[in-house]
Amino acid sequence: MSEKTEKKKLDILRILHQADKPLGSKVIMEQLKAMGQDISERTIRHYLLNMDEKGLTENLNKKGRQITNAGVKEISTARVYDKVGFLSAKIDQITYGMNFDLSNKSGTVVVNISIISIDQIARCVPLIARVYRAGYSMGNRIGFFRPGEKVGDYLIPDGMVGIGTVCSITLNGVLLAHGIPTKSRFGGLLELKDRKPSRFAEIITYEGTSLDPLEVFIRSGMTDYLGATSTGNGRIGVGFREVPMDSREHVIELSHKLKNVGLGGFLTIGWPNQPLLEIPVSTGSVGVIVIGGLNPAAILEESGIKIKSRALAGLVEYDRLFKYTELDDRVKDIL
Repeated sequence: MSEKTEKKKLDILRILHQADKPLGSKVIMEQLKAMGQDISERTIRHYLLNMDEKGLTENLNKKGRQITNAGVKEISTARVYDKVGFLSAKIDQITYGMNFDLSNKSGTVVVNISIISIDQIARCVPLIARVYRAGYSMGNRIGFFRPGEKVGDYLIPDGMVGIGTVCSITLNGVLLAHGIPTKSRFGGLLELKDRKPSRFAEIITYEGTSLDPLEVFIRSGMTDYLGATSTGNGRIGVGFREVPMDSREHVIELSHKLKNVGLGGFLTIGWPNQPLLEIPVSTGSVGVIVIGGLNPAAILEESGIKIKSRALAGLVEYDRLFKYTELDDRVKDIL
């Protein structure tokens, strides 16, 4: 299969996946044309027949085609070089999609989702709370999702529950709403000494990865929240941002307001044109270190509890979130 044909096939699979319902060839053609691709409906039908034979799509006759599990897997594994920069683009997209109003404490925020077995959730609660109490979480709000509920395009499976933690990209959205553009440079592992930021142990730029950096650090066993929350010495996940230097005072003001509504996530705000923890910043910018949203989930992996986490899972209404201290009572309702 030629590279051009392969790309069209993947584009069709992505359209079907995002639709989350069967689509006909005409609708697919319209969406491809909106993406700048000139392709006939007849050609699309040819691609679909080929993908039916390979088990990537399923023909539901008049309803159209729907993607299969094999098709979803094909999207996640094929043409990995196409995904370089994908995370950065997704950050921009979901930032613009947010509509949280800081003054009214209403609207949507970005959340990560961690899937945990119902049998394990009672064991998880005190560990999650430990990270929040230590101040290594994105604010003090958390979400709880039952089997059958949906977060973004992710459906919580039977026998599992979803823990939604606020994603640090929420801060980008709030700053943008107040006229402050934010550049997300990288995700990193921050080494703590006596509970104070010491240095970056590892960094992964958002432009050069197809995975969220903190997801990579968690899966690789590189974090140390058990140490960070007990002795103040450990490694936690953070993000590094840049904002215009003239916005520094405004960012500080907004950081206080965000903390008051349970969305505080600014760890350190630097100075104009000055390196922050030895990381140089662009001319005319200020470096900002923000808390990683998946931090409360990482301590579970360290404790031997198997979970599946997805950063930037989707947008959730702010009023679906509650203080982490209420999590124990919410869990008792389903046990």
